[in-house]
Amino acid sequence: MSEDNKVWSVSEVNFAVREILENSLMPFWLQGEVGTLNIHRSGHVYMTLKDNKSQIRGVFFSGASQARAMRLQVGMAVEVFGKLTVYETRGEYQMSLKMMRPLGIGELQRRFEELKSKLAAEGLFDEARKKAIPALPRKIGVVTSPSGAAIRDFLQIINRRFPNINIKIYPATVQGKGAEKQVAKGVRFFNRARNVDVIVVTRGGGSLEDLWPFNEELLAREIAASELPVISAIGHEIDFTICDFVSDLRAPTPSAAAELVIGRQEELAERLVNLKKRIKNSLELKYEKLHRRYAAAAGSYAFKEPAYLLREKQQQVDELIREMETAISRSLEQSQHSLELASKDFNRASERQCELLKIKIDDSEKRIAAAAQARIEKTKSRIEQANGRLQALNPLAVLKRGYSVITDSATETAIKSPLPSGAKVNARLAEGSMNMTVD
Repeated sequence: MSEDNKVWSVSEVNFAVREILENSLMPFWLQGEVGTLNIHRSGHVYMTLKDNKSQIRGVFFSGASQARAMRLQVGMAVEVFGKLTVYETRGEYQMSLKMMRPLGIGELQRRFEELKSKLAAEGLFDEARKKAIPALPRKIGVVTSPSGAAIRDFLQIINRRFPNINIKIYPATVQGKGAEKQVAKGVRFFNRARNVDVIVVTRGGGSLEDLWPFNEELLAREIAASELPVISAIGHEIDFTICDFVSDLRAPTPSAAAELVIGRQEELAERLVNLKKRIKNSLELKYEKLHRRYAAAAGSYAFKEPAYLLREKQQQVDELIREMETAISRSLEQSQHSLELASKDFNRASERQCELLKIKIDDSEKRIAAAAQARIEKTKSRIEQANGRLQALNPLAVLKRGYSVITDSATETAIKSPLPSGAKVNARLAEGSMNMTVD
C-alpha cells in the first residue's frame, strides 16, 4: 500500500496529534471560571475551565494542597499557567497546569507595589517620623470589628495581665468594599476625641483580597497623619499591608499587639520589685557587717578581763543593736509602703506622672540610704566612745604607766596595808610579775 493509502490506528493518530499540539504552543496564562472540580485523594486536581462560549479540561498534578489553600470551588474565577497536552487514552486535549491563582491577584499585587513605592518616596515609611509608643498607656483605642477573633485575642491578653486598663473600641467593618473608609473614620475619631493614649488598628488573617482595605491609600494617609501613635496588627505574621509600613509600630498578630502595648508596663513594674530587693539587701548587708563588729568587740580580751565592766557595756551594746534593728525595720517598712503606693499609681499614671514617680522613688532610695548610713555612723561613734571609756577603766592600762598590783602570795588577794617582815608577796606588772619578800 502507498503512504497515502496507509490505515492508521487510533493510538497512532492520538500520538501524532499530541506531538503536533505540544510542540506548536509554548506554556501560557489562561483565565476562566471553574465549571467542574475534583480534588482527588491522590493529590491531583481535575477541573474544567469555561467562559460564556467554551470550556477546556485542566489537570493540576500534585496541586491539591494549593487548591485547598486558595479555597478553590466551582464558579470561582481563576488564572492558570500551563501548556496544552493530549490525553491519548481518550483522545482529548487538556491543559496541564503548573500554577494557579484567583483572578485579579496579579493586578492587586501590582497596585500594592505601586502604592508602596509612591508612599515610600514621600517619606511616609521613614523611621524619623514615627511616634514613640507610650510606656504606660492608661487608655487604648482599638479600631476593629467588635465580633471578630482579633478583638477577642487582644482583650484576652489585656485582661489577663492588666485588667484595669481602659479599652475603647471603635466598631468598623474590616473586610469588603468601603471598609477602609470606616477604619479611617475610627482613627480620625480617636484623634479628635483625644480620649486614648495609643490607637491599635487590627483584624485577623485572610487572603490578599480580604486584607485589601488595609492597602488603600485613603487609610494609609489617615494613619500617617494621626497625631496619636498607631499600632498596626493586621492578619498573621506573614501578612504585610501598607498600614504596617505607615504605622508607628507593626505587630505580627492582634495578640502580639496586646503584648507590645503593655509589655513596657510589665518591665517597669519588675524594675520596682528589683529596686525594693536591692534596698532590702543593702540594709541587711550593712546590719550583718555591724553585727559582726559587735561580736568581735564583745569577744576581745579587753572586755573579758574586767567581767563586771563587760556586763554593763554588753547591755549598752544590746540596746544599740535593738535601736539599729528598729531603725532598719522602720526604713524597710517605709520603703515597702512607698513601693506599694508607687505600684498602685502605675495603673493610673500618665507618662509624665511616671517620670515624676521615678524621681520620687530615686529620691526615696537616697533618703533611706542616707538615713541608714547616718544611723550606722551614730551607732559606730557611740561604740567607739564606750570602748574608750572601757580602755580608761581597764586596770591593765594603769599598769602600763608604771604601777603594779601587790597580792598576797598565799591568798592571792590584793594588799591594801603594810605586811610584817618576811611576808611573801607577788607584784603584777604591765608585762609579767615578780615574787618578793617584805624586808
